Amino acid sequence: MTMQERRSTIFALVMAGLLAALPGVPTQAQQGAPPPAVLVQPAELKPIADQSEFIGRTVAVDKVALHARVKGFLGPRKFNDGEDVKEGQVLFTIEPEPYQAAVDQKVAQRDAAKAALANADVQLHRAEELLRSKTGTQVTYDQRLSEQLQAKAQLEDASAQLRDAQIQLSYTEIKSPIAGRIGRAAVSPGNIVGPDSGVLATVVSENPIRVLFSITQRELLDARRDSSASGDGLVVRLRLADGSLYKDKGKLDFIDVTADAKTDGQMVRAVFDNKDGLLTDGQTVRVIVEGEKVPTVVAVPQAAIAQDQTGTYLFVVNDKNVAEQKRIKVGVARDGLVAVTEGLKAGEKVIVQGQQRVRQGMTVNPSPAPPSASTQKQ
Repeated sequence: MTMQERRSTIFALVMAGLLAALPGVPTQAQQGAPPPAVLVQPAELKPIADQSEFIGRTVAVDKVALHARVKGFLGPRKFNDGEDVKEGQVLFTIEPEPYQAAVDQKVAQRDAAKAALANADVQLHRAEELLRSKTGTQVTYDQRLSEQLQAKAQLEDASAQLRDAQIQLSYTEIKSPIAGRIGRAAVSPGNIVGPDSGVLATVVSENPIRVLFSITQRELLDARRDSSASGDGLVVRLRLADGSLYKDKGKLDFIDVTADAKTDGQMVRAVFDNKDGLLTDGQTVRVIVEGEKVPTVVAVPQAAIAQDQTGTYLFVVNDKNVAEQKRIKVGVARDGLVAVTEGLKAGEKVIVQGQQRVRQGMTVNPSPAPPSASTQKQ
């Protein structure tokens, strides 16, 4: 082979490689190959709400930690762990006998004070009659008056001590101040408990239940502007740990009056019905806030979307079964669908499967995608 022939051969190989690298220019091997099969689905107008998502935590509307207020042996438990309890229901008892004895003693002291006061009243009345008849002295009257006032004070003191003893006796029955669900008991019957024993059990009221989450000042300003401009309300939803959406929608009922100086966030509260007890106090959830009126947008399956260094794109198939690459702008994603805000019209046939084998200008063999194809990955 001459030098000229060798150069011609090398030039032909280089040109073949360059042509193979250019998009839309079929190689010799491709010219005889059948068009690649792809699945297509028309872009549709779908109602997809614009939304924001936050990390939140559930908080019981009421939560009470039960403590012993007097010291004594803990009696039999009056509930089962985890069951619903009523307001005023007796949950624990502390041995009442010492406190009942104290009450009886204070009753006796009160009765003695009553008797002393009755006698002081009689003596004062007698001294008053003698003074009026000039047979008694002022000194005696003053002394009887002083004794009567002292007897009144002693009766009031005895009555106050009796009330205190009755209050201490009432503390031997630990009742639930709210209706709700009670947790496990921390102390077993027979142990000595008192004010320093810690929490005996906790009662929470979880229906309805609150959810707290923090938003930035910018998000709060945008929400207020959007709300004032459109007049639309806001809908709050929850995404649970398994990715599912909570069945009931909530409503915002409180925005904190101060912002956190460290994070510049402001606490927001939403309320949800929790009749089935699916939500638990302290649970972590994702909070989704969206407009009450849902706009209709051009939507495509998420599997159709691809990205490169230039941006986001997808492939559509025209009437001649030729693939066309379209640069698009996307919005919110929901349930396997993505809202396309620019670059695509409703009705265009979007390739949802097989686009990895497709280039700009290539003829393809399209087939309608089954319903499940919209959620399949490439």
